[in-house]
Amino acid sequence: MADRVLQISKRSACKKNKLSSPDANKPSPGMSDSSASPSPSPQMPGEKLGGRVRMRDRIGNSIRSSTFWGCTSSHGTRNTGLVHGSDGPVPVLSKVRQKKRAFLCGVSYRKKKYELKGTINDVKNMKQLLINGFAFSEGSIHILTEDEKDEGRRPTRKNILESLKWLVKDSAPGDSLLFFFSGHGLRYPESEKGDELDGFDESICPVDFVREGVIRDNEINSIIVEPLKEGVMLHAIIDACHSGTVLDLPYEYDYNNDKWLDVGPPSGTYKGTRGGIAICLSACPDAELAADTSALAGRKMSGAMTTSFINSLNRQPSLTYRDLLNSMNKVIDEANQSNCLNAPGLSRVFNAKLSQEPVLSASGTFNVRKKFEL
Repeated sequence: MADRVLQISKRSACKKNKLSSPDANKPSPGMSDSSASPSPSPQMPGEKLGGRVRMRDRIGNSIRSSTFWGCTSSHGTRNTGLVHGSDGPVPVLSKVRQKKRAFLCGVSYRKKKYELKGTINDVKNMKQLLINGFAFSEGSIHILTEDEKDEGRRPTRKNILESLKWLVKDSAPGDSLLFFFSGHGLRYPESEKGDELDGFDESICPVDFVREGVIRDNEINSIIVEPLKEGVMLHAIIDACHSGTVLDLPYEYDYNNDKWLDVGPPSGTYKGTRGGIAICLSACPDAELAADTSALAGRKMSGAMTTSFINSLNRQPSLTYRDLLNSMNKVIDEANQSNCLNAPGLSRVFNAKLSQEPVLSASGTFNVRKKFEL
């Protein structure tokens, strides 16, 4: 299916959606304005935007070994909102720090042909999971969605970048950080030669990506992965198409063969941390699609990956990382075996089947039979 998607995307996706490259006439990450040149067109699946099928077309260095430690919660009364400065909304931290901190982002792209219906539900459900299941305080969770009235809390490119910086700012040993994104994802030919094994950068799409550009994996890595100090743990949960290596982490877990694979840049560029741990659970491999569906959450639309993740942990809170992957796949399989996958959008794109498998990647290898903790 992936090969077919790639072939179709080159012929018709941009024409069907009347979209040119979101990054056209913008410098690629890591390039100065003086050297900027128009970016190649993104890789788009089929006749949909390559972020989630609208149901959801969501659109050799030596690496430091990593080990896990227990993270405890220390709840304070910190305000984690945004204040408006001369350069726009800026995330702030009060003097009272919390050991757990989360940034949740859901993008619906309202009134667009590629609008998504489940991303707001994804954010709401993830927030409840963090509070009820992992002892995050409500004040430690920062949210960007199109439901927010404050312009500083809309999921624009600028606000997402500022919120990512806020997430890791002043982090200290023992901190547990979470980044959650539900929305479209796109692929582009790599901006730096030798940076990707498959020759493509992955990206997430802000609400204004057509005008302001996407956020590529290189940029995400430099903002929330590279700065992580020893003793700090970051988890990223990314529910978007083409999201397998969207954090550019150098190791990927091969579930079928129960081993870690080195997927670092061929150039040897270091993509790890400063001693901390970064772990990412993505909706699907880089060349595949993720789904927006009502099949897993009653009649409410939601991301298949987000819902399978939450359902798995609600069923059995003490899952290991490997067991979590297995359980998420079972949730999808159970939906496929039922009669609930007969929505028109699903039958057109997936032949009435959800065909996505989550991807686990990390800044360093670790024992996947450790308990999953946030």
